Amino acid sequence: MADAGAAGTFQIADMTVNRMGFGAMRVTGKGVWGDPPDREAARAVLRRAVDLGVNLIDTADSYGPHVSEELIAEALHPYPDDLVIATKGGLERTGPGEWHRNCHPDHLREACEGSLRRLRLERIDLYQLHAVDPKIPLAESLGELNALQNEGKIRHIAVSNVDVEQLGQAREMSGAVSVQNRYSITDRESEDVLGACERDRLGFLPWFPLAAGAAADHAPLAEVADRHGATAMQVALAWLLHKSPAMLPIPGTSSVEHLEENVAAAGLTLSDEDLQALS
Repeated sequence: MADAGAAGTFQIADMTVNRMGFGAMRVTGKGVWGDPPDREAARAVLRRAVDLGVNLIDTADSYGPHVSEELIAEALHPYPDDLVIATKGGLERTGPGEWHRNCHPDHLREACEGSLRRLRLERIDLYQLHAVDPKIPLAESLGELNALQNEGKIRHIAVSNVDVEQLGQAREMSGAVSVQNRYSITDRESEDVLGACERDRLGFLPWFPLAAGAAADHAPLAEVADRHGATAMQVALAWLLHKSPAMLPIPGTSSVEHLEENVAAAGLTLSDEDLQALS
């Protein structure tokens, strides 16, 4: 079985990560709310991800809320030296499936310091503004992240759910080193943002990389999968890795079996014929 290292590596600022990462949203309860049905099973998924060479784990204070970060610490602390934990702040939760933007500086400070406690860290390697809040000027939100960075609580600043203009502002104000936007073979609305990341050598973390299973109904994916003896989901992940050298997929799951299937996609090589069929 291929491990995450088969996808190659990418340099996020001064941090080297394997390009196949893990998104820890799904280790929480239904609706990304509360505890998972089996906390030990969730911890086993996280430990297995690291065993498979994953050294980029993405989470957020809003996953649970707080549950995902707590589980990461329970499963993996003390952390391997090469493990990069990326977390996010800027969304609040009022119930299952409910997400509300709050990027007020006071909230971002509280969110970051809470993440530090839950993850048992003195400094977060990659702290992402989870979304742009239309009620708060982006400059104010970024200014607070700059302050937290100056205090040694954040190593690198990143952004999520941004357009090209907002990314440019984040680069200018805070030296943002990566972007996390929705992107998959069936959803390419962030193509221009991906292009900006390639140009500036920023990491691009596609969330919803499997479009909640929509890839399974994509006929060209099924055809390519048949040729390789793989699943459509594995081909969808391999396509992301082939699409751009800046791409850092972070598929998530609550199942060790599904995790192993996802990571195995790192070793799947697509031919020119395959890529043409999927274009």
